[in-house]
Amino acid sequence: MTIDEIIENFSLLDEWDDRYRYVIELGRTLAPIPASAHSEANKVQGCASQVWLLTNVKPDGAAGPVLSFAGDSDAHIVRGLIAILFALYSGKPAREILGIDAHAIFGRLGLKENLTPQRSNGLRAMVERVRFEAHAALAPAA
Repeated sequence: MTIDEIIENFSLLDEWDDRYRYVIELGRTLAPIPASAHSEANKVQGCASQVWLLTNVKPDGAAGPVLSFAGDSDAHIVRGLIAILFALYSGKPAREILGIDAHAIFGRLGLKENLTPQRSNGLRAMVERVRFEAHAALAPAA
């Protein structure tokens, strides 16, 4: 699912209870990751829930390294937020990832106003981790 499809689907839902259910459904679409990936090395720091993020870098893309992500969480809503994050970032070149204003998109979805401060901080930590991975992918080329 693309970020544009998610934004469109959000706009069709008037009530936040329905939007939360949709976010949870998005989380159910995440491919499972192996139990061994639930490690400290993959854990995103700064999240109240447990969040694990795996990054795959294909270094030879025409536009530079391309990153794809897999992840998991022990919280249903957070799994959905991960799915939104992946729709925004996964499969894109590192330079493009660094140019994406995730916070503006989350604002369009109304996530800023409707997530608890802990979840908002966790979402920010996930975005920072993705951006860190994009910077790291570009480092060898610099």
